[in-house]
Amino acid sequence: MAETGTATLYRMVLPEHVCPFGVRAKQMLEGAGFEVDDRLLTSREQVDAFKAEHHVATTPQVFIDGERIGGSDELEQYLARG
Repeated sequence: MAETGTATLYRMVLPEHVCPFGVRAKQMLEGAGFEVDDRLLTSREQVDAFKAEHHVATTPQVFIDGERIGGSDELEQYLARG
């Protein structure tokens, strides 16, 4: 993929649970050549506040060039379109 740049990834990393979809999203971004600004949500309160602020139901959420791409499934579709 020719596109490179910086992507911002918000993902849940709680003491008792690391979200596998966030790990997958980070791997996909790095594999596509993006520099990842990895923003960890480390408490349930942070996760809930993020979801409320961005009007989303799930994490992770990926932003590229200020545009919200979505979660790991949406990211996979975005990268496939190239």
